[in-house]
Amino acid sequence: MDHKNLFKWKDTKIYLIIIGCLIAIIAFYQPVLALICAIALAYLIYHYIKTISDKEREWTKYIEGLAEEFESATKHAVFNMPFPLVMLEVDGTISWYNTRFLDMLDEKDILNKKIDELVPKLKVEDILKNDDKAPLDIKYNTKYYKVYYNIVDSKKTINTKGNIIMLYWVDNTGEVILSQKYEEERPTVCLAYIDNYDEVKSTTSEVNRPLVLAEIDKTINTYASINNGFVRKYENDKYLLIFENKNLRLIQNKKFDILDQIRVIDNGNTIPITLSMGVGVNGENPNETYEYAKAAIDIALGRGGDQAVVKENNNLSFYGGKTKAIEKRNKVKSRVISHALRQLIDQSDEVFVMGHKIADMDSFGASVGIIRAAKSRNKKGYLVLRGVNPSIRNIYDRMKLEEPEYLDSIITPEEAIQMVDGSSLLVVVDNHKPSFTEAPELLDLTDKIVLIDHHRRGAEFIEDPVLIYLEPYASSTCELVTEILYYMSEKMDMTKFEADSLLAGITVDTKNFTFQTGVRTFEAASILKRAGADTTSVKQLFKDDFTTFLYKAEVVKNSRIVFEKVAIGKFERDMEDSLLIAAQGANDLLDINGVEASFVLTLSDGKVHISGRSLGSISVQLILEKLGGGGHLTSAGTQLEGVSIEQAEKILIDAIDEYFREGDNK
Repeated sequence: MDHKNLFKWKDTKIYLIIIGCLIAIIAFYQPVLALICAIALAYLIYHYIKTISDKEREWTKYIEGLAEEFESATKHAVFNMPFPLVMLEVDGTISWYNTRFLDMLDEKDILNKKIDELVPKLKVEDILKNDDKAPLDIKYNTKYYKVYYNIVDSKKTINTKGNIIMLYWVDNTGEVILSQKYEEERPTVCLAYIDNYDEVKSTTSEVNRPLVLAEIDKTINTYASINNGFVRKYENDKYLLIFENKNLRLIQNKKFDILDQIRVIDNGNTIPITLSMGVGVNGENPNETYEYAKAAIDIALGRGGDQAVVKENNNLSFYGGKTKAIEKRNKVKSRVISHALRQLIDQSDEVFVMGHKIADMDSFGASVGIIRAAKSRNKKGYLVLRGVNPSIRNIYDRMKLEEPEYLDSIITPEEAIQMVDGSSLLVVVDNHKPSFTEAPELLDLTDKIVLIDHHRRGAEFIEDPVLIYLEPYASSTCELVTEILYYMSEKMDMTKFEADSLLAGITVDTKNFTFQTGVRTFEAASILKRAGADTTSVKQLFKDDFTTFLYKAEVVKNSRIVFEKVAIGKFERDMEDSLLIAAQGANDLLDINGVEASFVLTLSDGKVHISGRSLGSISVQLILEKLGGGGHLTSAGTQLEGVSIEQAEKILIDAIDEYFREGDNK
């Protein structure tokens, strides 16, 4: 029945009513005529009712016929769908399926079985909790499917047992294989640098030198060939390699074993050869992938070399880096950095210097050295310091006695934020991670930032400094600052307190000149000695009171040996000196026979802090980087939130175990 007929019937009803009213009026004047009209009206009403009834019967038959046709078409469509279809109860039981779904499976008797028994990767729980109705990607045997689903409220149907789930399986194998092939064949750009090319060349005899250099080229070319890549040497010590992504994964699984192959070359060279690699992966285009590789090689070199860094977007992966950085004997870079820093100071109105949070002797001594550099150029220097902690209390007290004017140069982070402007120079020492600085906000208030550090570079790094002096081979930042001061002026006008501060920083980071020392370390110490530094005065800065000695003994008492050569101690007192005691306790544990690395866990401000120390054969930096920390090969630290000391100890042991397993798999 269409809408036009319906309106006609409604109009007819109105007309009949009007006619009835007219007949009633006529009856007052012409009763006979009114009777004839009434008979005619009765016939019209009868015909009207009969017509309505006939139309309703026709409409009902039409609807019933249409429903039967629709149901038949629906059944035909469902049973003959060109893709697998299955109906599940909410518990995953199969209640119905079509032929194509049965053909897809290995089994044939599947009715009333659970879907996860037949397709283990498909979980009904994932469907029920997936609010965005996104299709599921399921692999079954050798095929890939996009599984679309629909949850039907069966209470609205003849089924009253609960909801039912309809799964529609669309074969997506061709698209997945094509996508995988595309990803596997995308080019990977790798930059490889020989870290110590000049040193190897200069220390190898003329007879053996061509053999050594040829062996390096042969090793790198062979490695590229084995991995179906190609290599081009564009400088004496620099190579460009191109791989496909699938070959890079094989290289990663082998932990970049070319690092070891290069290191064991022995054709008359007197020092081991080390290689650094920076790998760029999955850039939007080849140029972006190359930029990733350049950033990665910078990080690898900044971490001391002899390692590989893989960069994919903002994700970094590190391989190698378990050997000590080789000292560079050439001081040209130190002189260039010194002259560049002098120019930056001359161009600035004020110089601000800050180290890392919870300053130590190296951070404080290096800061004092930079303030001396500012004074030598007749500029005002400020040391940004949040507070005095036990690590620097002795030297701070001595400063108040011997150089009280320095107190005017020490400001809080809040004061620095008010004072700094675009013309100010900010020097960051002994740290390169923005979040670890005393005042991260300062980094956004000036474009002139200088970075001086000796720690191996991590994933987090200060953005776009105008000058970077990051040398992991150095014993300490104080060593680097001492060389800068030496080349900055012909006459180094340094007070005894400043010389002692710099020497104290070197002393604490080298553990009294026993670790991470090179020729340049002793040369820096001799420069400071000539400037008035006194080793006896420096030794006084490291004296502890009797209570501290007892607490350090408590650390040793609460320690244990794991993996036969790693000592783990605990200091479970949350107090002002806990971090200092943990660091010194870790040093003391290295004196135990057979211990090659030590870790001490302690509490501070509600967090668990871990101090790591090593004799050099084990990289505590790589271990604590797994826990979000960092540092140096022989000295590193981290902090964990929301865990107890016992939980932190278990996390630490797992990281140590992973470190050793990675070494075994190389």
